[in-house]
Amino acid sequence: MRLLKLVPENTNIQFLKWRNIAIAISIVLTIGSIALTATRGLNFGVDFAGGQMIQATFTEDAEAPVGELREDIAALGIEGASIQRFGDPNQVSIRMRVTEGADEDPEIANEISTRVTQMMQAEYEGVRIDSVDSVSGKVSDELFRAGALALGLAMVAIALYIWLRFEWQFGVGALFALFHDVALTFGFFALTQLEFNLNIVAALLTIIGYSLNDTIVVYDRIRENLRKYRKMEIVPLLDLSVNETLARTVMTSLTMVVALVVLIWVGPDLLFGFTAAMLLGIFIGTYSSVYMAAPILIWLKVGSDTFVPDEAGPDGPKVHKEGYGR
Repeated sequence: MRLLKLVPENTNIQFLKWRNIAIAISIVLTIGSIALTATRGLNFGVDFAGGQMIQATFTEDAEAPVGELREDIAALGIEGASIQRFGDPNQVSIRMRVTEGADEDPEIANEISTRVTQMMQAEYEGVRIDSVDSVSGKVSDELFRAGALALGLAMVAIALYIWLRFEWQFGVGALFALFHDVALTFGFFALTQLEFNLNIVAALLTIIGYSLNDTIVVYDRIRENLRKYRKMEIVPLLDLSVNETLARTVMTSLTMVVALVVLIWVGPDLLFGFTAAMLLGIFIGTYSSVYMAAPILIWLKVGSDTFVPDEAGPDGPKVHKEGYGR
């Protein structure tokens, strides 16, 4: 039985032909994402903004009465509460911001949570309180700093790893691609105002890992071809390397996209932000490996002599070791 091949073996797409346009579009999108994040901000969840979150199930109702519940909570004098369905239609998540003075006196936050849960149990028959979580402003600040530090250190460590494994130009290219991927993901959340919580930080770290994996596969083939085809121009060589790894890239990306689309379609609402971030990250991570990580090698002067091991000749100047080059 013949194996299914999504990409023919003789594929020869000139990806680098459009590198200048792709880079220009990516720079515009990256700058726009940074500006959008700075001006509009992110919709931080309780993890980062602090506050209380109550999850409840209306066991005797097919759907949770979100509208009535919002009015009842507002009647308690609690403003700005966010009420959303998650999981099954009869399940809700109630998120309330940090109350003034709650950092100094945790009992204030506990009192608000108690008032809401007591009201729900009194007004709605069969309601079940599944969980009550409270995060102070100080803890949320620490979580935000820890998440930002994790992202920054991951990107720097990855750049250093690629620098040591390949050459410094490859480390710069990988770091530029990763920054592009993370910036666009931040811009997406600033635009959509989906809740940004610790799940999204986990998604960003996963996106960094996926993008890095794809970039290393492309870089490894570029290194092999630089050693193999000594006289080939850099642009055709990069196109050749990308085409040779295209089948693997398409298969990996497609399998992940199928799983994520199913998860978005039938998965719980609680994981929607994580899944949306991952799905976006697959597309921009694959794109950046081809149109960010590869073209930047041209501008950083990677050429036919990049991976040629040199040794001193009898008269002083360096010559290529025997066995390399064509």
